[in-house]
Amino acid sequence: MKLSQFKFTLPAELIAKYPVENRDESRLMVLHRSSGKIEHKTFKDILGYFNEHDVMVFNNTKVFPARLYGNKEKTGAEIEVFLLRELNAEQRLWDVLVDPARKIRIGNKLYFGENDALVAEVIDNTTSRGRTLRFLFDGSYDDFKTTLYQLGETPLPKFIKRSVEPEDRERYQTIFAQHEGAVAAPFAGLHFSRELLKRLEIKGLNFGFITLHVGLGNFRTVDVEDLTKHKMDSERYIITQEATDIINKAKDERKQVCAIGTSTLRSIESSVTTLGQVKPFDGWTNKFIFPPYDFNVPTSLVSNFHLPLSTLLMTVSAFAGYDFLFKAYKTAIKEKYRFGTYGDAMLIL
Repeated sequence: MKLSQFKFTLPAELIAKYPVENRDESRLMVLHRSSGKIEHKTFKDILGYFNEHDVMVFNNTKVFPARLYGNKEKTGAEIEVFLLRELNAEQRLWDVLVDPARKIRIGNKLYFGENDALVAEVIDNTTSRGRTLRFLFDGSYDDFKTTLYQLGETPLPKFIKRSVEPEDRERYQTIFAQHEGAVAAPFAGLHFSRELLKRLEIKGLNFGFITLHVGLGNFRTVDVEDLTKHKMDSERYIITQEATDIINKAKDERKQVCAIGTSTLRSIESSVTTLGQVKPFDGWTNKFIFPPYDFNVPTSLVSNFHLPLSTLLMTVSAFAGYDFLFKAYKTAIKEKYRFGTYGDAMLIL
């Protein structure tokens, strides 16, 4: 398929700037692939589409406050630093993006916070935008991490055109977030409240938790028309033996395996044996799923409504079917569903 096939006109006012007051009260569009039927529900109604021993697979990654604002030495120029990943804890080395990149050179020092609470030195240029920073900090590692995170800001995507607010630190995080390492939230998981999880548990559903540390690559512009030539950024993911057993048992018993979000979907599909079973894994994936694609494990998917030309949209269209998904998106725009990170959800059966 071609990039241009994933272009559509999305009115700016449909991109959600804020989450709904209660996590499980977003709208839910339900797509039935077998019949082509589309239903309009509230997210908590998802309970009615699953039965005892069905499995939901969640991504339990935790977002850290990855966006820092500082100043360059001598000139005082404002610099935005986006923390991508920690490279070496002992040496305080981090892989980062800087903006504006053209003003930053190896050897430059950057200052963050009041009274220069944190100082970093640029020690390497990894890409045109990427840099390696060494933070200069005399205290313990725990004190360093505390200072870094106090100065950091919740990394809302740029398409949410507003300032970050204190509530975002809690709402841009799933309630089951556990393993720190993501710079973007797994969107679909944001709709689950503690009450809804409890009700699903009482109904007899089983939960599997995998970890994929969502990276900025999900928001990177696709700049090739031929999708086979697009390269996804690698992301670290972990599937434990426990999660593997839960998923494979459901598959063997022909129960539903519902992937909560595209990050979960890609993790599962990145770790499948020739027999169609999931296997434990701890490593990296740059798997890019777009139509046509035959899925091995998940039987259903929860996803948000994604922006035009995004890799997330392409992955969901592979699961739903391109024509059916675009029919649903046309309906979503007409019915004023909310798009993006804090937007509404879709259940594809």
